[in-house]
Amino acid sequence: MNLVAEPVERLPLLLIEDERSVMDFIRIALERSGYRCETANSGVEGLRLLEAGEFSGIISDMRTPGGVTGADVYKWVLVNKPELKERMLFITGDTVNEETMKTLNDTGVPYIEKPFRVQQLVITVEEIFGRAK
Repeated sequence: MNLVAEPVERLPLLLIEDERSVMDFIRIALERSGYRCETANSGVEGLRLLEAGEFSGIISDMRTPGGVTGADVYKWVLVNKPELKERMLFITGDTVNEETMKTLNDTGVPYIEKPFRVQQLVITVEEIFGRAK
């Protein structure tokens, strides 16, 4: 009798990014590496998806339109889905901004700076979320 369990499908990553070309670049790179992704083009949309679904992690731009930033998403996660607080990655092109750096330091969430290479993205994602199956 074979008692080996079937592999379980991993939950998708939530990608929050307002620049369409950057979103597509990241989504394609992750999907080619075996990850599933759901996308949101604003923090507001990202929070709606988080409220309605389950995700294995979150990759969020620090600044998105609509008044909800990556930092706001992190604060929401702390209260509503604390199991995801260690499963976040920020992407930003704004590390010269003092407020952005303070937020990155205060949250301790890992980040990568735009522009970045596919290999850097995939390695960082594997470190935080584990390898895709």
